[in-house]
Amino acid sequence: MFDKRLMEMCPESKRYIAGNVLMQWLEMALNTLMILIIARLCGSVYAREISMAKVLPSAALIVIITAARRFASQGAVRMSYMAAKTVRKKLREQIYAKLLRLGTSYREHASTAELVQESVEGVDQLESYFGQYVPQFFYAFLAPLTLFVLFGLAGSWKVAGVLLVCVPLIPGAIMVVQKIAKKLLAKYWDQYAQLGSTFLENLQGMTALKIYQADAYKNEQMNKESEHFREVTMKVLTMQLNSIIIMDFVAYGGAALGIVLACSAYLKGNLSLASCIFMILLSADFFLPMRRLGSYFHVAMNGLAASDRIFTFLAEEEPAEKTETLTEENVDIVLSHVSFSYTPEREVLHDITMDIPAGSFTGIVGESGSGKSTIASLILSRNTVKNGRITAAGKDIGKIREDDLFKEITYIGPNAFFFKGTVRDNLALADPNADDAVMQEALKQCGIAEFLDTQGGLDTMLSENAGNLSGGQRQRLALARALLHDSPVYIFDEATSNIDTESEETILQTIKGLRGKKTVLMITHRLANVVSADRIWCLDQGFLAGSGTHEELLQTCGKYAELWKTQKELEDFGKESGR
Repeated sequence: MFDKRLMEMCPESKRYIAGNVLMQWLEMALNTLMILIIARLCGSVYAREISMAKVLPSAALIVIITAARRFASQGAVRMSYMAAKTVRKKLREQIYAKLLRLGTSYREHASTAELVQESVEGVDQLESYFGQYVPQFFYAFLAPLTLFVLFGLAGSWKVAGVLLVCVPLIPGAIMVVQKIAKKLLAKYWDQYAQLGSTFLENLQGMTALKIYQADAYKNEQMNKESEHFREVTMKVLTMQLNSIIIMDFVAYGGAALGIVLACSAYLKGNLSLASCIFMILLSADFFLPMRRLGSYFHVAMNGLAASDRIFTFLAEEEPAEKTETLTEENVDIVLSHVSFSYTPEREVLHDITMDIPAGSFTGIVGESGSGKSTIASLILSRNTVKNGRITAAGKDIGKIREDDLFKEITYIGPNAFFFKGTVRDNLALADPNADDAVMQEALKQCGIAEFLDTQGGLDTMLSENAGNLSGGQRQRLALARALLHDSPVYIFDEATSNIDTESEETILQTIKGLRGKKTVLMITHRLANVVSADRIWCLDQGFLAGSGTHEELLQTCGKYAELWKTQKELEDFGKESGR
């Protein structure tokens, strides 16, 4: 029930755990002293030896002990909080540090929803483990031993011995259910993570689900997963309830046995009335610490199940330390025999070799699913190249520091992200030193300055992910932010998809304005956008189908010619339909 990794990770918690145990023991000692005083007063009453001279000092002492007990109880709670606070802070720092070390490729190791669950609820479960279970574990063994000695000194080693022998039955019950609990809780966390991932995915795609009327199907799917999670949760609760019944039977049965033995010893004349009352009142305390440990055991098992997932993530293999810098103004990108797969079952890219010269306007085209965006992801190190090599300015992409890589390469995709705040705040992400005039010029280049001027200019408030702008406006704003970044390389990945014609034309003009000044890589399914490119690479189901200029590919690449013919026919049909 102890995970050495947790204790080694948070050694500073040990002193708070020790302080918690000490405070609980002090509280028990004070409680024992108070009961001893009460028992002796009862004995004096029975023997008719009571007097105010005995009552007043005893009453005053009980008041003092009660105040001291409150101090000890508060101290135990404080120590519990400090131990839990330390581990909570430490674990979240480690998870965050791991994410920073993994960089943009962290999705290869765990989903965002899973990491959120582990770093929030998973860490909270470990808070209970450190703050409650671990201190209680030590106290649950210390308290019965202390009471054993006190019962023996009170006059009956026999009663003390019988109670002490019964105490281990509770941890015995815990050990019986431990293996079952571990398997159940592992399933619980697996299903919990799966449900969380599904919920987040459905929430993010709610608009698409409504548009395609697939929300009912996803609702049914989530209901099935929720029902599965409910079944697993009920199994966990059933296991916990059964173990609690067993522990309660042992605890209260043992206490009753202690009371019977104490009364029997008194009736036989082997025990004084005061000692008998003392043992009766404290018999339950022999078992209550261990009983409480049993309650915390279930919380601890849940925490340990969560910690297994956390440590699995923390143990994920990290990419080698990136030490290469990239400060060149002219950055050429070369892919050499690159193959890649997201899953072992299906390879997405097959032996791709291509070059993107510095200062060139290069296009990558192909049908959806042909691997175009995967190439962009690999160039940006969002995914790790397993086979082959990608270089930027002659340096291996996998060895270039992310800070340097993202200073030199700017990516504009179809779903640019914006933070809640002003337009100025979002533009400042690209260049914190840019003044209002520079920002306004970037907005004018992208054809959105005029609209923003009617809304408040640079002080226009954006809602979460710029939900108060249209798709075209949002994409123009993303392009303006990209221009402010002023990097040598720009990657446009379907940057003109799903927007209105006017915004598309504006964005294309701005992109073409970068030609000759920057290295431009344009990834698109629409061939008309890259007709004037210096070189076009055509992909077909992950294979390189051909490369060259638009005219050359029409003559030499059957796949490109087929795509061009199909798109021209669709465009001509659309024009005729619009007449």
